[in-house]
Amino acid sequence: MAFGTSSRMDSRRASSYCSTTTIVIFVALCLIGVWMMTSSTVVPVEMSDTESEANNKFAQSDSRSFENRPVDVTQDSTSSDGNDNDNNIPNESDSPSDKTSETSIEETEVNNSSKGSDDSFKDGSEDASKTGTSSDNNGEEGGEAIKEARDADQETDTGDKADRKENIEDRSKESVNYEKTKEEKKPEQDMITDGDKSEDEKNEGPIEERVEQDGGKNAEDSEGNKEGDQLKDTGGNEVFPSGAQSELLNETNTQNGAFSTQAVESKNEKEVQKNSLPAGGNVDSSWKLCQVATGADYIPCLDNVEAIKKLHFTGHYEHRERHCPEEAPTCLVPLPSGYKQPIRWPMSREKIWYSNVPHTKLAEVKGHQNWVNVSGDYINFPGGGTQFIHGALHYIDFIQESLPDIAWGKQSRVVLDVGCGVASFGGYLFERDVLAMSFAPKDEHEAQVQFALERGIPAISAVMGTKRLPFPSKVFDIVHCARCRVPWHIEGGMLLLELNRLLRPGGYFVWSATPVYRTDAENVGIWEAMTALTKSMCWEMVARTSDTLNQVGLAIYRKPFDNSCYEKRAEDNPPLCQQSDDPDAAWNITLQACMHRLPVDSASRGKLWPEQWPLRLEKVPYWLNSSQIGVYGQPAPDDFVSDYEHWKRVVSKSYISGMGINWSNVRNVMDMRSVYGGFAAALRDMKVWVMNIVSINSPDTLPLIYERGLFGMYHDWCESFSTYPRSYDLLHADHLFSKLKNRCQLLPVIVEADRILRPGGKMIVRDDVNTISEIENLVKSLHWEIRLTYSKENEGLLCVEKTMWRPS
Repeated sequence: MAFGTSSRMDSRRASSYCSTTTIVIFVALCLIGVWMMTSSTVVPVEMSDTESEANNKFAQSDSRSFENRPVDVTQDSTSSDGNDNDNNIPNESDSPSDKTSETSIEETEVNNSSKGSDDSFKDGSEDASKTGTSSDNNGEEGGEAIKEARDADQETDTGDKADRKENIEDRSKESVNYEKTKEEKKPEQDMITDGDKSEDEKNEGPIEERVEQDGGKNAEDSEGNKEGDQLKDTGGNEVFPSGAQSELLNETNTQNGAFSTQAVESKNEKEVQKNSLPAGGNVDSSWKLCQVATGADYIPCLDNVEAIKKLHFTGHYEHRERHCPEEAPTCLVPLPSGYKQPIRWPMSREKIWYSNVPHTKLAEVKGHQNWVNVSGDYINFPGGGTQFIHGALHYIDFIQESLPDIAWGKQSRVVLDVGCGVASFGGYLFERDVLAMSFAPKDEHEAQVQFALERGIPAISAVMGTKRLPFPSKVFDIVHCARCRVPWHIEGGMLLLELNRLLRPGGYFVWSATPVYRTDAENVGIWEAMTALTKSMCWEMVARTSDTLNQVGLAIYRKPFDNSCYEKRAEDNPPLCQQSDDPDAAWNITLQACMHRLPVDSASRGKLWPEQWPLRLEKVPYWLNSSQIGVYGQPAPDDFVSDYEHWKRVVSKSYISGMGINWSNVRNVMDMRSVYGGFAAALRDMKVWVMNIVSINSPDTLPLIYERGLFGMYHDWCESFSTYPRSYDLLHADHLFSKLKNRCQLLPVIVEADRILRPGGKMIVRDDVNTISEIENLVKSLHWEIRLTYSKENEGLLCVEKTMWRPS
């Protein structure tokens, strides 16, 4: 019996020992599971932090800049201020795709999340250490009774609950603190967004870029609706549209479609890391001021002294043409001493700050003709010119009185002003709803184009020399020359034939010059030569009148509508161009003394005159048909409409009120990569003008832009632009820089943007996130202010402001 009793006792003890061990192991596993669940909040935050650093560095803007400027962006785009703390604690019910799609926008949000995660990680580690110690002790006390094991289990479970409760309380405190912070910032947000608006009204609010910042809270509030559904609901309020608008982000290669290119773009796309600044790179110490004779007025492609010295002949103004340096400059142009924020339009048309363009030579030479004069701190522009001393408006009306068919602002919308001087003619054409592309060389008429741009009048530095002007054929309604000093009649009329290329069929050439009205031998000889030349070109002189007030005269010629006159000429002089000669090729093309045939097909561009302004702005041109493939892959007419609707939405719901841009301070705008001119068209009601740039490696849509009653030019952004420093108030770059990276370095392009943008001017960049990150790093090194960053998937948006900073 004793033996049997002892065996049963040993069996009970062994069974108790096994049970205890099993319970302890089970409790330990439970505690480990609890620890893992508690510390699991760290994982998504760490992943978000890593992903933010790797892919979304551009979104790490200085939170203080947003706090100091509450009107910069709306509540929907101020990411760090608008997020709930729920974003830091992932919802276990969220799908992996939901978690992945959550975007971290602001550096402050990431930092706050990381801090909270570190605390949770610390608490979880301590719990785990305690649990491990308890388990080890329990293992050593294997001979204890079941009651002691249950007591240990109960104590451990109680401790675990306490720890979890403590963690929840800690997070609740963090949430309360975060909500307090939100309440403190709420008055600032109320300045931007009306809190009484319904959700639908908010979705139609002032900024199109809807930032998905509600995270897990949105998932709960929407009762299971996924983030994809939320994005779908916002519809047109997105920066990067989905559905029907997604084609705008997917350009197709249309070299064999409706649009060719000015130059053949490389088909082998590859990343050229060496051409861009490494992420996080610091180039502050390398910035230097340009050491050139032209100082604050430096135009690299027009002031290349070394190249100009090598010219063997300058009789055709070769020294005034573009001669770009082999390596694009990376130095910064200094500011003039005492530079001030420009006077705003329309007052700027009459006067500018002398300190901004400190040149007086033109006032000394042309002051008596009411071009310009200096008075104290200002340079004044009375509105006169060599041919219109008594004011440009009288002269403009005199032209229409001479030929009523001119019909300023209706029939005639886009004008080319040759040898523009200070561009008063173009400046006052705005009064008649007419857009003038004014140009003049950088010559002894000191800073004439710079004066024009400072006044808020469109102008570029260019010369009629040996190359075609950077415009397509058949696009200008009128070409104007008022004492422009161009010898039209010499060398077979080569320069006048270039104007013939640019004039649309039926367009007018307005020539106001001394040969029209003076009777001395020299002027009579020039008049006779011009008469013979224009007749051989089939130009019809439709008016020749005199202005008694200004005591000048003008002649108006009209280009033919068809080829019938060409075919009836007794002599083929000037000759017709070869069929292989492309009249739209305009980038570094040598001039030829020939005329291009006019369109024959009724569906060809140039056969018909565009609709009257402003109808031509919105109407699809008659020569676009559905068989042509547009830039975005749709039939060309649909592409045109989609592009316009897209930019109207972006401009109205984002750019106008959501970027913190004071549009009253914006006059001169450049779209650095225009497609159909939709961005410029969307700004029509603003008191701005837009220079549309079509890159030589992009589909050649510039003729379509002119057809709409807008203007622009071709350019290669691997070279400097032909304008003075500090010319523009706003630069807009839609997927420009990513397309340039395979052709040239980004650094010189950003330096060029710095050169042509005024201090206080803004640049809006839309591109892929990697390119946006590179751009942000570069402009930060230039001490520009980051006004807004946003990303969605691989697309990014950046708005920056140039400051007055220059390297010492």
